[in-house]
Formats: sequence, structure tokens, C-alpha cells
Amino acid sequence: MPTEQRGVDTVPEAERTSGPRDLVSILLGSNLCLGVIVFGWLPVSFGLGLWASVTSVVTGTLVGVAVTAPLALISLRTATNLSTSSGAFFGVRGRLVGSVVGLLLSLGYTALTLWIGGDVVVGVLARLTGLPANGAAHAVVYALLAACTAVGAVYGYRLLLRLSRALAVGMTALLAVGLVAYAGDFTTAAVPDTPYLLGSFWPTWLLSAVAAGLSGPVAFITLLGDYTRYVSPERHSARTVWRATCLGLVVGLLVPQLFGTYTALAARGALDYAGPLVAASPGWYLVPLLVAATAGTVGNAGLMLYSMGLDLDAILPRATRARATLVVAAAATAFVLLGHFASDAQTAMTSFVLLLTAIGTPWAVIALIGHARCGGVYDPEALQVYNRRSRGGAYWFSAGWHPRATASWAIGAAVGLAAVSTPLYEGPLLALTGGIDCSFVLSGIAGGALYAALTPHGASGTVTASETPLRMEP
Repeated sequence: MPTEQRGVDTVPEAERTSGPRDLVSILLGSNLCLGVIVFGWLPVSFGLGLWASVTSVVTGTLVGVAVTAPLALISLRTATNLSTSSGAFFGVRGRLVGSVVGLLLSLGYTALTLWIGGDVVVGVLARLTGLPANGAAHAVVYALLAACTAVGAVYGYRLLLRLSRALAVGMTALLAVGLVAYAGDFTTAAVPDTPYLLGSFWPTWLLSAVAAGLSGPVAFITLLGDYTRYVSPERHSARTVWRATCLGLVVGLLVPQLFGTYTALAARGALDYAGPLVAASPGWYLVPLLVAATAGTVGNAGLMLYSMGLDLDAILPRATRARATLVVAAAATAFVLLGHFASDAQTAMTSFVLLLTAIGTPWAVIALIGHARCGGVYDPEALQVYNRRSRGGAYWFSAGWHPRATASWAIGAAVGLAAVSTPLYEGPLLALTGGIDCSFVLSGIAGGALYAALTPHGASGTVTASETPLRMEP
């Protein structure tokens, strides 16, 4: 299979051969991994029992999918990734906001997937072969998983799609067997001696809904376009693509997350997930668990790394996608090592997802408002101005930036960060929300309302806005 050469340029119609089934396959197969499973552990680590964990995860996921899934329709129309497409609203240079947000989201989730997957691999090998579970073993396993992930990401979308199709079947079977493996130890009660993280039930439940549920779909706010740009709007309707996106996200996220809740309760994993998961596994399930940890990690992290390569390629147009992918692979490995040796999983995960959700939500809301306003009509050539080192076009606005859209996102993100509550940082607006983290709601409302108020309808993403002739940079 040849290596994909295409970066964030417009995908020709002849190459847009994927369909809704492929979209479901890639969203399902890539998410059946420990990097997503571990989010089902978070509610248990917060002190919640089975039904509180399940309801918080399901509620947060459904809300997140409702906000996130329509973003897939943007790239269906533009034939390029979402951060580049956002140039229609933020300007062809202002789209760098989306590239940076996407890069941070993908970097964090790639590192998390490698971290958790690597820890399980080391734990299983320690039980099977007596391998010392020390720092050197972890570093070697992280590096090997990252190398395999980088290979898949460099080869590109077609290879990752094939891998996702296989994982959708194989990982589903492995997780189904896992239900049997951990059934003897399963309990519906919260793990003993684990008090509510925020002191009482409802604040902790809401934290779980955001950190464990909503964060899953939000991780895809810049990724969905990586897949739908290969779907042709001439052969597949927007409604069909939207339904496939919803189905892929709901099933692809809830199946592994709820498996994580189930196994966390069975393994009594209050303070850690990987260690108790391996310790509670019966001997006959160790090899399937090892396969799940390696294959799932490579599949999920591969797609995240692929997206990171596209985002870095969008930020640095002169870099090739392959080189950009290798650079971000090295960065993700460094983050994994930092996380393993300098932080605990619960604190790192909770802080990361809450902060990135607060920053990413207003960007997504602004993009959705802009898409609705322009009726899904874009100028694909004008979106590529920055990539071609040109100037002008329908989305040039002010020196390539849409100041009002960018300011709306910045203010929305600032409001979100001021309302966030993490183990490492608490914003000043928490005093007004009763200590409950409403950061994603407030950031989305603030950013979206400002954008709607500051940009008159018809001047914030239509192909007639601020049109000037294209000209090359000197």
C-alpha cells in the first residue's frame, strides 16, 4: 500500500471514495482501546457506583455527540480537514486557532493512549514472563508502541481505515470475552474507601459527565473532517453522513467507556486502572488483554497521530505530512514519559480533558454557527490560500484573520478557563456556579453568543465575504 501523500489540500472528487459505513468503522474500531476504556474508570475513581457512573457517562456522551457530530458535515462540503475548513469563519490565517486546538487535543489523547496501553502491556508481560515493571521497561514499551503508531499514521488514511475495520470486529470480541473474565469480581457498589471527589454526589456526578462523558466527543471536534473529506457529497447525503457520525461516536465511545466502568468496579481500581486491571485478570485472559492493549493502542493513537500530522502540516505548510507526523510522534512519546514519571493518571487526565474542553468548545460552536449561516456553501480554492502562500480570496478578511471570530473564541475560552475546576487549578468563576464545573457550557455560550452578535448574518463565512483577487506572497 503506497504512503498517503495528501496533506490538508483539497481532496479531488475521484479520491472521495469512502462512505458512511467507513465512517462508522473508523469511529468504532479506533475507539475500542484502553485509551478510551480508561475514561470509564474516571467515575469510579471519583467515588461513584455503577449506575451513577453509567448515567453520567451516557449523559455526557450524548450531549457531546449532539454538539460534535454536525461538524462532520463541514469537511463533507470543503473536501479538506476541519481546521483548514474553519478558515471560512476565522480567516485563512485565523484557522490556525483550530489547528492549534486540534494539535493539543490529539497530542494529549495520543499520549494518554500510549501511556495507559503501555502500562497494561508492561503489567501483563510482568505476569507472563517475570519482566521487571520498572522505568526502563515502561520507556521501552512506550517507544515501541509509538514507533508502530507512527508507521500507521505515516502510511495514512487508507491503512488506518483497514486497521479500524479489523479492530471493530477483533476488539469487540476481546471486550465481550473480558466481560466473562471479570464477572466473578464485579460489583455494582462504589469502590470502598473512595469518597466523592467533590464532597457530595451531584457535583461529582456532573464532573464525571464532563470529564468522562462529554470529553470523548469533544476530542473529535477537529478530527471528524479527517475522515469525511474522503466522502463524496454527490453520492452520500448530509443526513446519512450525520447519522453515521452519530452512530459511530455513540457506539464507539460508550462501548469501551462502559467496559472501563465495569472492569474498574471488578478490579476495585480506585486510585489506578492499569495495575488493578492486570492483577484482577484471570490467567487465561492475559494474552487476549495483551493483544487488546497493543492492537487497540496502535489503532487509536495512529488516528490521533495522523490528525496531529495534518494539523502541524496546516500550521507549517512547507512541512510534508509524513515529516510532521514523525515530529509529533516524538513529542507524544515525550509527553508519555513525562506523564508516567511526573504525575498520577487521575489528576493528569481530569485536568487535561477539562482544560481542553473549555478551550475547544467555543471553537466548535463558532464553526457550527458559521456553517449554518453559509448553508454549507464554501469556496474550496479560497480555503487553500494560506497553504499556497498566497493572499486574498473570499476568506482573507483582515490580513487573513477574522478579528471578531477570533476574539469571540478567545473570550469564550477565557470564560471557560475561569469556570473550570480541576485537581490542579480552579477558576475564579466557580464561586458564582456553586463550585460546579460549568466551563464547557459557559465557554460555548460566551463564544457563540459573541460571534453571533459581532458578525452580521452573511458576513461571517459566505463565499462573498471580503472577496479580493488571489496573489502570491512576495
